[in-house]
Amino acid sequence: MSNSSSSISEFLLLPFAETRELQLLHFCLFLGIYLAALLGNGLIIITIACDHHLHTPMYFFLLNLSVTDLGFISTTVPKSMANSLWDTRDNSYTGCVAQIFLFLFLIATEFCLLTVMAYDRYVAICHPLHYRTLLGSRACVHMAAAAWASGFLNAVLHTANTFSLPLCHGNAVDQFFCEIPQILKLSCSDAYLRETGAIVFSACLGFGCFVFIVVSYVQIFRAVLRIPSQQGRHKAFSTCLPHLAVVSLFVSSGMFANLKPPFLSSVFLDLLLAFFYSVFPPAVNPLIYSMRNQELKDAMWKLMTGCF
Repeated sequence: MSNSSSSISEFLLLPFAETRELQLLHFCLFLGIYLAALLGNGLIIITIACDHHLHTPMYFFLLNLSVTDLGFISTTVPKSMANSLWDTRDNSYTGCVAQIFLFLFLIATEFCLLTVMAYDRYVAICHPLHYRTLLGSRACVHMAAAAWASGFLNAVLHTANTFSLPLCHGNAVDQFFCEIPQILKLSCSDAYLRETGAIVFSACLGFGCFVFIVVSYVQIFRAVLRIPSQQGRHKAFSTCLPHLAVVSLFVSSGMFANLKPPFLSSVFLDLLLAFFYSVFPPAVNPLIYSMRNQELKDAMWKLMTGCF
């Protein structure tokens, strides 16, 4: 890392509010969201791990998604809550590096897992006779490992690129957590174009995953509409629609936040969009997945009532 960037000992994060009352309100709201995410995702992880009936590829990937959601929301929310509670703005240089690395690691892993889950639903509905062959236990482990490894490599690439740039435009970050676009604004040279190129490369890969998900669901819906029984169609939709809702929320908010034109940029809008792609999905994903999935709801109820 350069001397210019290493001379910065801390970054100043953007506060949600200036008055003490609003800071405490922000703390309480984020605390409620964080506890809901911990409870929902933790319950899904424990339920899937303890109920052998849920030891299937779909629930294996859902367990991995819940783990990433727990890490994802824990990367940004606790620090923001602590700053509001103690009326501070600082985040150490090391803390900012770690936050960006973990954020990129988990957000890329989550997107890869969502892509794998789309493939799982495609095979289950369009090629049910080949499901156990194509998605055996070893294949599932390999696909999950590939998702985690892809997220790790993505995080290493962008974190190393970003913090190798000289920073000389202060240390104030216009966001409630450290993120690459805000750090790039502090760069004092045209070297940021190197990281911009890496972002474009990652965006192209992400777009490829998104196209794969869309094509998979086009094939899924075509197959579902050919199912003769209404009960069969309902069961197929009940396993696909929650995943599609999660993908839509995750991708639309993230893409708009990073690809919106400059004239639409404002501090309030940037904060709102960051909330929708970094805080909101991990909190609502458990609700989305359990709301239409009777099998998962029954297993959760059995777990909570101690009837295993």
